[in-house]
Amino acid sequence: MSGICIAQEPEADALLERDPLALLIGMLLDQQIQMETAFRGPLKLAERLGGLDVAVIADYDPAEFATIATTPPAIHRYGGSMAKRVQEMCRAIVDDWDGDPAAIWTRPGPGGTAPDGREVLRRLKSLPGYGEQKAKIFVAILGKQYGVTPDGWREAAGDYGKPDTRLSAADVVDSTTLLEVRDTKKAIKAAAREKKAAAGS
Repeated sequence: MSGICIAQEPEADALLERDPLALLIGMLLDQQIQMETAFRGPLKLAERLGGLDVAVIADYDPAEFATIATTPPAIHRYGGSMAKRVQEMCRAIVDDWDGDPAAIWTRPGPGGTAPDGREVLRRLKSLPGYGEQKAKIFVAILGKQYGVTPDGWREAAGDYGKPDTRLSAADVVDSTTLLEVRDTKKAIKAAAREKKAAAGS
């Protein structure tokens, strides 16, 4: 696995690289704010909590956890609502995966077979806060940057799994690719606006 640099901050990226829970939290936060800010959120939580423990976060008093999440610099523009989502996801990991985040993509399925890309995608989509798009991007991150390449992972990730793209966090490997991903997103949004305007005219 090559060094992750989605957060564009060495300590935050090192945490993403070594801690599957941090990566899941970063992806959860990646909406309505800059990508690198979202993926720095796990480090903020780890520093304030003395580490990232899925059971500790799941059982934390919601009001106190919200305070931790919203204390400047907050983990997200909407820190309060995102704190709730982080706790809900952690509870699901405790309840469904015995508190092991990596089990989502490593635990064998029925018959003892390793989960394929489609199954990993299904498991991710079952997490609170993970819809279709977020789950596909995470599968792509696993395959492109985390060394997790189950059978059919590119197909499960859709366009995000294609090689040499600049569509998501999965494609950010340095500051240059971060800007390229940002430019692609802007272009896609602009095209969508033009299409909507044309349809309404």
